[in-house]
Amino acid sequence: MYEPIRDKSVHSTMAGRTTDFPHRSREEELDIQLAGHLAALLGVTDELRALAPSADLDTAAERLAEQVTRLRGGGAPARLPLTAATGEPHLAALHRRAHTLAGRALVVAASRADTAAAILSAERMDAHAAALEPRELASR
Repeated sequence: MYEPIRDKSVHSTMAGRTTDFPHRSREEELDIQLAGHLAALLGVTDELRALAPSADLDTAAERLAEQVTRLRGGGAPARLPLTAATGEPHLAALHRRAHTLAGRALVVAASRADTAAAILSAERMDAHAAALEPRELASR
């Protein structure tokens, strides 16, 4: 009733170990994930810098760029010029987004025992939480 399978399965990983596809270690995967979170945080930081320039954000952006470059093995992060949007709600939303991204980066950095990235992430979380406090309390 059924014709027997004559070709080798394309899903041969069940039949044995193959080396047809790249394998990454857990540390490499965590590096990739951490670099992604920090690069996203850098993007939000650059947008905040365009809307509300400050020395703190400039320093943070440089430190984030250094960490992303280190994690990517020398590959510098993309930093595009941003069009500035206006409005306080937009700033608050960006600070909330940056706080969330810094928290994600902190979790991954702690998982891979990357002290420098963990400290930077925690500092950014504190800075964005502090930037939100007056607005959040005033809106209640």
